Parts: sequence; structure tokens; C-alpha cells
Amino acid sequence: MTLSTDRILALLLCWLAYAAIHSLLASLWFKRRVVARWPGLAPGYRLAFNAFAAILLVPPLWLTIAWRGPLLWSWEGGWAWVANGLALAAVAGFVWSTRYYDMAAFAGSRQWRTRHGAAEDPGGLSLSPLHRHVRHPWYSLGLVILWTRDMDEARLVSALCISLYLWAGSLLEERKLLAFHGEAYAHYRARVPGLIPWPGRSLSADEARALCAADRRHGAAGTDPPRAG
Repeated sequence: MTLSTDRILALLLCWLAYAAIHSLLASLWFKRRVVARWPGLAPGYRLAFNAFAAILLVPPLWLTIAWRGPLLWSWEGGWAWVANGLALAAVAGFVWSTRYYDMAAFAGSRQWRTRHGAAEDPGGLSLSPLHRHVRHPWYSLGLVILWTRDMDEARLVSALCISLYLWAGSLLEERKLLAFHGEAYAHYRARVPGLIPWPGRSLSADEARALCAADRRHGAAGTDPPRAG
């Protein structure tokens, strides 16, 4: 059954609501105001944010599954092997890359355990091997998984919404990264593409280590980084 205009609009509105609420809660501006008003909430903010973000995903994902219809396209034969191989490689990339992330800080458990009281999450600039080729490797891997699946109308609408939000979200995230890491991140952003790797635009391992060292020196000097607006 063809997806009706009303259902397309409902799905779009669900994703728009998710993007708006998620972006607001993730913004440094909002976090600083929450922490200033209720300092005791700071250690648990990241844990609560992750839990709420997962709950917010339920409505649009449920509608995407509930409104499944005839396929617009599917990967078959040799192309199915290619598509599934790329998706599996992306999943493996996710798992492998976690060794280079502070997953406790990402989840929020470190902030809770150490009673971290600042709005900013702990940690300095860290560039994994994947970060040397693309600034947002998890977003890039997510896009590979997203677009190597079979598509019906509902899944296509959701795929387009997710892709747009990953792009917009990467820009919002970089405002915080520039505020935290200043010149070191600005230099990194000028050298490395955002979501799609590009020949000739990458860092060597030595260059990545030098940028991270420069960021640590900046922090050790006690200079306040620029504040996000």
C-alpha cells in the first residue's frame, strides 16, 4: 500500500520533533542553564540525556516499521553481497572504534561516578585512526548502514530525515568542539572532511598526535576556551 500524504507528514513531524528536542537537550547553551539553575543535576545529565534520546526514538521508528509497504528498491544478487558487506564492515568499524573513545564519558557513567559538576563533558581532544580521515566517523558509518538497506516509502522518508539530521547535528556538535578545543579543532576541521572521506584530505598519525598535544597544552595553560553562543 502506498504511504499516504498524511502518514508522510506524520512521520516527518515525528522526526522533526525528535531533532528539535534532541538538539536542544544536547546544546551547551541549555546544559549550562540547567546546571546553573540546578547544580545537583549535572552529574546525571548525560545519563538522563542518553535515556531520553532513546525513548524519543521510539515513535518515529515504530511508525517506520508499522507503515511498511512495497519496496521501492532492494539489493539483489551480487549487489546484495556488496550492500550487506558494507553494512557489516560499518558495524565492525563501530565496534573497533569504541577502543578509542571514552565510552564511560559518552554514556555518562563517568560523570555520575566522579560527581562531575560542569556542563561540559570531561576529556580533551582525541583523534582515533578513523578521525584522521573523517571528522564524524560514527555518523559516516551510520549513513553506510542506513543506505545499504532495502527501501520502502516509510523507510526512505526516515532515511532522508536521519541523514539530514546527522549532517545538521554534526554542524551543531562542531560549535561545541570549537568552544572546547579552540585553535586545535579549527585546524583539524580545515584539514579533514566532515562525513565523506576525500583523497588528499586526511591527517597522518604524527599530525593527529601533534594536534592532540597542542590541545592538552592549551588546557594546561589555564586559558579559558571560547564559549559557545
